[in-house]
Amino acid sequence: MAGQAERLNAFIELGKFFRDYSEYHNKEVSETFEDVWHLKLEEAIGIAGHKNGWFTKENIVFSLKTWGAILTPKDLEGWLSLYEIDKNKHKTVALIMAGNIPLVGFHDFLSVLLSNNKALVKLSSNDAILLPLVAQFLIEKCPSLENEIEFTEGKLEHFDAVIATGSDNTARYFEHYFGHKPHIIRKNRNSVAVLTGNESNEELKAFGEDIFRYYGLGCRSVSKIFVPEGYVFDGFFEAIFDYNPIINQAKYANNYDYNKAVYLMSEFKILENGFLMLKRDDGYSSPIATLFYEEYRLLDELKVRIAEDREKIQCVVASGLFQDEVTFGHTQNPSLTDYADGIDTVEFLLKT
Repeated sequence: MAGQAERLNAFIELGKFFRDYSEYHNKEVSETFEDVWHLKLEEAIGIAGHKNGWFTKENIVFSLKTWGAILTPKDLEGWLSLYEIDKNKHKTVALIMAGNIPLVGFHDFLSVLLSNNKALVKLSSNDAILLPLVAQFLIEKCPSLENEIEFTEGKLEHFDAVIATGSDNTARYFEHYFGHKPHIIRKNRNSVAVLTGNESNEELKAFGEDIFRYYGLGCRSVSKIFVPEGYVFDGFFEAIFDYNPIINQAKYANNYDYNKAVYLMSEFKILENGFLMLKRDDGYSSPIATLFYEEYRLLDELKVRIAEDREKIQCVVASGLFQDEVTFGHTQNPSLTDYADGIDTVEFLLKT
């Protein structure tokens, strides 16, 4: 079984690889050992994009860059120092992964392996290319990990715990089949933002990253905004205008046109700027190319509402309003301790 130090070093090497690739992916590379992996990753990115039209090279490289920034000795060692990893009882953990954004299940994969467990991975067909390549890289750096990483397309068997990510509907299925095992089962979550009308142009421009990155498909993507009564959206639309090239992506444009037609036929009132629609709606999960919004009268009342709905919300973007808020433009840059649904994955693994 791979030792903790060897596993940690493999992920540190992976972080360096991600950083190097993110910096040099547009440059020609020579046939050195490191460049072989760059070429393998380049090929995998192309295949992933071919199989899933939402996985553009830009978004995949953004994911790699984001992970590369925190897969460092300082961040990894600081994160692991919060736990007594040496007291872990080795177990096989089944990981049922989503496929909405590139490497969406990587944090679970990382947590399982760095807590000295085995990962039994069932990938989504929408994101089945990138993680196996990552696993190959890790195994080359730490050969004993070959026995600690297993991918399966069939029925999950012989595991001690499960971490499953899906929709509210699949969560019921997961509960039925895996409820007898120690588990974390994740459901639908969305992120929201609270605007006061005092945001600067720079904040609103950065906010576009929270809305448009990954085409709004991630649970950390903002799908709804709360604005004060009488809020005028002109400044908001002006600030996010630089994101307008997103409409040139065919799948996004098709969703924009379809949803706009539905809204117009249903006589819903919408605000739009040619690449984003704003629809007044009480819900949290907005369709692609749409942002739901609600007006609020008092901030204190809104805070109560958000607190009551926290199980539906992943992130709250704001400026100086909430203790655990995310600043504008940073929802897609989580730290290692930003656990999905607020459940400490490593703590769960150590106690199981």
